[in-house]
Amino acid sequence: MAMIDANGIRLHVQRMPAKNTEGPLAGASIGRAAGRAPTVVFIHGLGTDSLASFYFTLAAPVSAAGMEVLAFDLRGHGRSSRPETGYRVSDFVGDLHAMLDEMDVRGPVHLVGNSFGGTVAFSYAVAHPERVASIVMIESEPATPAWSEKLGGLLGRAAEQLRYEEAFAWITENQGAHTSRLAKAASNALCNTSMAVDIPSGPVHSAEEISSVTCPVLAIFGSESDLAVQAQLMEDRLERCRSVVVGGHEHSVLVEAPKTVRDLLLPWVAEHEQGRVLEGTPA
Repeated sequence: MAMIDANGIRLHVQRMPAKNTEGPLAGASIGRAAGRAPTVVFIHGLGTDSLASFYFTLAAPVSAAGMEVLAFDLRGHGRSSRPETGYRVSDFVGDLHAMLDEMDVRGPVHLVGNSFGGTVAFSYAVAHPERVASIVMIESEPATPAWSEKLGGLLGRAAEQLRYEEAFAWITENQGAHTSRLAKAASNALCNTSMAVDIPSGPVHSAEEISSVTCPVLAIFGSESDLAVQAQLMEDRLERCRSVVVGGHEHSVLVEAPKTVRDLLLPWVAEHEQGRVLEGTPA
């Protein structure tokens, strides 16, 4: 565990070295050819989420497969700072950029984002294409005007509902005390910061900015999620996108089907890291 100063706030970061003991990169020369192991950066979602969702699902198997892992708590979440203001997508992009610099990660990285984390990853690729080897977006979409309108409504309703103690009593009874504690932390962030207002304000991307992302993108959706319609849209919008719809799951694909996500992620990173090295992209 590390606490670092990045982009004017304190960020909680977990780093796991590449073990190279099993999986698609075990014993391979891909990392050595590039002068380093591939780096996979995990970016979690909003509200009750934190780096723990990746730490307990994908971090260990990705590290064991020969890839360096970085995961961090977004501003306002987990153990990272919770400033009163500064929650536009561009602020999260700035945090990611500063975190990579502080952790001395210079080469292109593979970004893996869950829900809002995927939106941040995509916006980072728009702003810093030279720093991104590939993107994996889990139940996520780019920041567009439609995304902004939808998220504004969701965050506004959540902030209103979580003001009342009765909401936590219901969550405790139906979803357990742990989920209720997470909901209280989310309530504090939504009700005591500008998060609910700032995040939907973007900045959002134009069609031209979205199509400017030319790195490989893997988009994973649950078949029962309202985001599943994004699968074809993502492939239509992006030059190098593959979408996968996981049957029988809603928005929580990462925590409900981590092995399925792992089995998609590991060969994806191996394939595109190898392609990047063979094409001579600077490490």
